[in-house]
Amino acid sequence: MLTVRSVEQGLSRKALEIREKLKEFENVGKRCSEKEIFEELAFCVFTAGASAKMGLKAVEAVRDLLPEADEKRISDRLRGVYRFPNTRARYVVHTRNHLARERGAGLMKTLLSFEDPVERRDFIAMDRDVKGIGFKEASHFLRNVGFRGYAILDKHVLRCLFELGVADSARPPRSRAEYLETEAAMKKFSEGNGFDLDELDLFFWSEKTGEILK
Repeated sequence: MLTVRSVEQGLSRKALEIREKLKEFENVGKRCSEKEIFEELAFCVFTAGASAKMGLKAVEAVRDLLPEADEKRISDRLRGVYRFPNTRARYVVHTRNHLARERGAGLMKTLLSFEDPVERRDFIAMDRDVKGIGFKEASHFLRNVGFRGYAILDKHVLRCLFELGVADSARPPRSRAEYLETEAAMKKFSEGNGFDLDELDLFFWSEKTGEILK
C-alpha cells in the first residue's frame, strides 16, 4: 500500500530514469517528423484496451505500412501479433485519412496552436473521427510527443490514487467531467506534496508494472 512517504522515496530512487524518459518524449515532439508523430498516435490506438507492450509490438509490425497502406494490409500484418487486428486497423486508417483531410498543415502544428492544454486534449479525445482514442489515450499521446501536465489515468495510476486516498475509487472515469475531476485531484496531491505531475504519473505506472516504458 502506497503512502506519501513511500512515494517520496520511490520518486527519489527512480528520478533519473523517469526524467530521462520524459526527456525522450520531449525530443519526439521537437525532432520527429509528422510520420513519427502519427506513429505515436497509432501506438496509443493499439494500446487502448490492451497494453503498452502490445501497442509497441503492433507499431513495430506495421510501421512501414502506417503512412499509406489500406485497412486490409495493416490488418493482415497485425494478425497473430495483436489482439484486435481488424478493428484497430480500421481505426488507424480512418484516423490517418481524416487528419490528412482536415489537418493538412500537420498534426504537431495543430497541437502547438492550442494555448489551452484542456482544449488541446479535447481536440484529440472528442473528435469522433479520431478513432479509438478517449481522454486517457489522448493524454498518453500528448505526453509521448512532449506535452506536459496531463494525467494518464489508466488502471495502474488509478489504483495508486485510490490507495493514497486521492480518488474514492479505482474505477476508470466514465465521462470527460469525471476525468477532469480525478486529474484535478491528482494535480492537487502532486502540487501539495512537491511532486512533478508527469514524474508522478510515470512513477505510479512503474510501481504497478515494474518498469518505465511509455
